[in-house]
Amino acid sequence: MTKLPLIDTRPAKGAFARKTTARTPANRAASPRPSKRTIGATERRAAIVAAGLEEFTAKGFAATRLDDVARRAGVAKGTIYLHFKDKDALFQELVRTALGPLIVRISNPPIGVGGGSARAAMEALAETFAREVIGTRRADIVRMIIAEGTRFPQLAEFYYREVIAHGIAGMGKLIEYGIARGEIRNPKLAEFPQLLVAPMIVSVIWQGLFGQLAPLDVTAMLRVHLDLIFNEGRAA
Repeated sequence: MTKLPLIDTRPAKGAFARKTTARTPANRAASPRPSKRTIGATERRAAIVAAGLEEFTAKGFAATRLDDVARRAGVAKGTIYLHFKDKDALFQELVRTALGPLIVRISNPPIGVGGGSARAAMEALAETFAREVIGTRRADIVRMIIAEGTRFPQLAEFYYREVIAHGIAGMGKLIEYGIARGEIRNPKLAEFPQLLVAPMIVSVIWQGLFGQLAPLDVTAMLRVHLDLIFNEGRAA
């Protein structure tokens, strides 16, 4: 499987990582260097989250045992409890670190930047989704939620609150922007932003089940979907 790039495994505060203030040379000099003990704890936490990703995506939430996570991470099982209360907490941290930065971008689309169109913003979003979700471990996480969410409603609720709600809000902003500009002719679409997200979910499921048999050109499919949204037809 493709490795998930650049997962931030530092403890998240709030829903996702907050913006940080740019540091000047002066305040960099004033900041104490992290101790070896702190660095060691951070590295262990990162190893635990990475091991959790492997175990969860290979076995599913139900079958994953913290003993196996600890073994894969190269730590004692008790070390996990120094960082995470239980298996749910570990999974939640995995979702935050793997999907959080992406969802922050989706929930804050570049509306009106340089007078750009809603269509252009949505195409950029589609390309980001195809590049950073499809074919990465993020897609494995999404498929696991779909497969096991009904058995573990607390996971589904967490995923909705931390990921889906933010994504839908971002889609809603884009749709309203498109309606205001006259690009989207049907104002009813604003009531159902899920319609904009639906083919993304379909592509995750399809590629997981049938990608080896009939792979999708996800970016092309999403562009055709946007043709329908914007009532456009393109020559073959």
